[in-house]
Amino acid sequence: MQSRFKSLLGLCLKAGKLAVGHDAVKTSVKQRKSELIILTSDASERLFDEMSTLTGGKNILRLNLTMEDISAAIGKRSGVLSINDEGFARVISDETTKEGFII
Repeated sequence: MQSRFKSLLGLCLKAGKLAVGHDAVKTSVKQRKSELIILTSDASERLFDEMSTLTGGKNILRLNLTMEDISAAIGKRSGVLSINDEGFARVISDETTKEGFII
């Protein structure tokens, strides 16, 4: 995994703008805080379907990264993340597109 992407996720976590895990992401979506949802390649289809239903299919990225890759970046193992800041969401989305992480 590229270090810029890892750094961005770390900054987002430190800023308190990253929700990690199913329940935290679901809460962020329901509270309309979520700007971008990231799912790993090894997250279940059921989880992807649930997040798509919650958001109406908008602002979801499925990345070619595993839960282990995410764990290496933020120190927490999860298949789903929510970026709860518009600026971070835009930069992270651009970075994942540029680095070819999107499935």
